[in-house]
Order: sequence, then structure tokens, then C-alpha cells
Amino acid sequence: MTYQQQITLQTKGHRDIHDLTAEVGRIVEDSHVLTGLVQLFNVGSTAALGTIELEPGLMGDLPDVLDKLVPPSRNYGHERAWHDGNGHSHLQATLLGQALTVPIRDGRIVLGTWQQIFHLECDIKPRQRTIVVTVIGE
Repeated sequence: MTYQQQITLQTKGHRDIHDLTAEVGRIVEDSHVLTGLVQLFNVGSTAALGTIELEPGLMGDLPDVLDKLVPPSRNYGHERAWHDGNGHSHLQATLLGQALTVPIRDGRIVLGTWQQIFHLECDIKPRQRTIVVTVIGE
């Protein structure tokens, strides 16, 4: 069986993190799949998905680390081509990835005690985001 819904988010721009765990859990419940996988995909190239413990320290640490690894700069090839200020946004999102797959067991997503599903906005301005959530299983 395959079941699909989407999540729509309004972000505040660079470094904005949203917890998607409860909404993904609800979509899995609505699918009635007991065993399988839930796959999330961010539509767009300047935001990312992942899992982490979403506590205030890490919610600041993750964007800090990304800004150190791939700092905002006008020296990226993307900046020279488009001059839109978000070359680093594309690179940060690509490092983390725009897709995530989580197992389903007994009709629920399988996550660790301190593990939540997050969406991170890497772009420099607020965006409306669509995350396609596909549930596959039986």
C-alpha cells in the first residue's frame, strides 16, 4: 500500500527549524500502514530534513555548525551567476539532504527517545515549503 500527503510550512528564513515529528506520526496513523517506511522529501533546494534532539542548545548548534562549514559568502559560483545571496543555502541544504526515510513498526514511526524529525530552512528569506510525505508498507 502507498499513501501520500504533504506538509506545508511557512518559514522565517535562514536557521528556522520546525519539528515535524507529530505531523509525520499523524500521517502514518492516517495511512493505516503497520509495517513499512515513511519517506519525506522537501520540495526545493535550499532547505533540509533530518533527525536530531530538538532542544534549544542543538537547535542553535546545528545552524552554527553549518554556518562555520559553509559560511554566507559572495565567493560561491552560485553568487557570481545569480547574485541572490543564497549560494551557501544551497550547499548547506545539500550537505544535510532534502529527503529522509524513517521505519514504521506497529503503525508508528520508529525514533529514539530523544530523536525528532526536523525541517531546517537554509535560505536567507522566509519561504513557504512543501514536504511530500509518502508512506509505503502493509
